[in-house]
Formats: sequence, C-alpha cells, structure tokens
Amino acid sequence: MSPRLEAIVLAGGAGKRFGGGKLLAPYRGGELIDGALRAAFGAPVQGVIAVTGYDGERVAESITGFAQKHGAGTPLRIVHAADYGEGMAATLRAGVAALDAETDAAFVFLGDMPAIHRDTSQRLVEALGDHAAAAPIHDGQRGHPVLFSRRLFAALAGLTGDMGARDLLDALGGDLALAAVEDDGVLFDVDRWADLAR
Repeated sequence: MSPRLEAIVLAGGAGKRFGGGKLLAPYRGGELIDGALRAAFGAPVQGVIAVTGYDGERVAESITGFAQKHGAGTPLRIVHAADYGEGMAATLRAGVAALDAETDAAFVFLGDMPAIHRDTSQRLVEALGDHAAAAPIHDGQRGHPVLFSRRLFAALAGLTGDMGARDLLDALGGDLALAAVEDDGVLFDVDRWADLAR
C-alpha cells in the first residue's frame, strides 16, 4: 500500500522585513503565495493543509481561490494559528495538529518560497525510505520543502519560537536523507521587496 502523504503550507508570517502583506504581494502574474501552493498541490499528496496567521482572512481567501482554479480536486483544509505571533513554530504546530490520523509523512512548504519545481517533492519521497525526514540539497546547501515521517510529528508539535524545525533536522544526523536536486528554488525565499525581482 502506498503511504499517505499530506502537505502543510505555512502561510502565517507577518513579513516584517518585507513591510507586511508579503504573501499577497504581486509575483509573476499572481501572488507570492501561489508558488508554494502550486508546489504543494503538485506534490504526490492526499491533501493540503494551509496554515494562516497574519491577515488570516485575506490570505485564506487567496489560498481558496488558488485551490479552486489549480487544486485539481486535491482536498484543502485551512487552519488558523491564533498564536502566529510566536513565530514559525506556531504555524507548524497548527499544521501538524490538523494532519489526518492516518498520515505517514508530511511535506512542509514555506509560503514565501515561490519557485520550487514540481518534481522536487517526488525526489524527497524516493529519498525518505526509512529515514525520519528528507530534505533537498542544492549547491551544497540544504533547502525546502522538507518531508517529515510520522516519527517526527510529536517533536514538531512540541516546537517553540521562530526557528521552525532547523535544530530538529540538524540533530537527526544520518536519519535525515538528503536528496540532491538541480532545483535552485529550494534555496530561494522572499524576505524583502527587492527579492521579488530575483
């Protein structure tokens, strides 16, 4: 039987360095959040969970609109992290809590990373095997998205602060599978307005 995979899209940040409203900023004929959603819906998943926070209603409306046009029937759930101000860990906890009980592994996509190639997620599935997690590596640097096995869900649910799962991944050693990819989008995130032109 094939494993049950889901995708979590973290879309709760305020984008302070950007000046606010980052995820809804114009980008390549749409909005910045569209890129992460396209990658999530294009992954081999049974469902997509989008986690909102800052400007939650507008971001949720944008996500719903994208899913209706491009979701190809993949179920979408939107959850709101009321404590999003804590940082990335708050939205990550909310996403993990919303996973289906039968989920074997979950991708975590970041809403401000708009250029991830569609086939990168499949490479992570192939790399995961019996590892606790799989991450892409490009030009010697580890990137996103990350595919977490069920073994790490409890640890993800216990994270705090704004560091996300970086320390957790660093501690895995050989239990983290690294998939070499040609996709430089795994390293590209938007922090400031100037990044939109890159």
